[in-house]
Amino acid sequence: MEKNFENLAVDYFKNGYSCSESIAQAAVDLGLTNKDLVSVATSFSGGMSSGCLCGAVAGAQMVIGLLYGKYKDNTARAKAKEFYDKFASVHKVTCCKILTKDFKDFHSPERRNHCINMVEFCAKTLDEMLEKEKEKI
Repeated sequence: MEKNFENLAVDYFKNGYSCSESIAQAAVDLGLTNKDLVSVATSFSGGMSSGCLCGAVAGAQMVIGLLYGKYKDNTARAKAKEFYDKFASVHKVTCCKILTKDFKDFHSPERRNHCINMVEFCAKTLDEMLEKEKEKI
């Protein structure tokens, strides 16, 4: 199996990483960021433990900010909006509580399987957006 962003992130999620950590660790593996981003991402899982923002979306936004933020080319906000719009066009919302409203048990296998779809979509979308960055490494 090819180790692209999508496959890496899903594999990490299936092996115990949270949604946000999975996106961050895949970015580390691809040489896009350093391993400290995974620790930062931990607090963003489960909608920042409040259910607000999907952790996979948050993880993707962290990678975007790190690569394009203030001390880089400062296009992070435009790229963040582009990512958000792509996610919302398919999933309608970015709120973890709403995306997982049909799953009562936070730790159920059913919910985790549902969340694989969010991780997969976010990783694939981010991968497509980062083609120029990947060419630099």
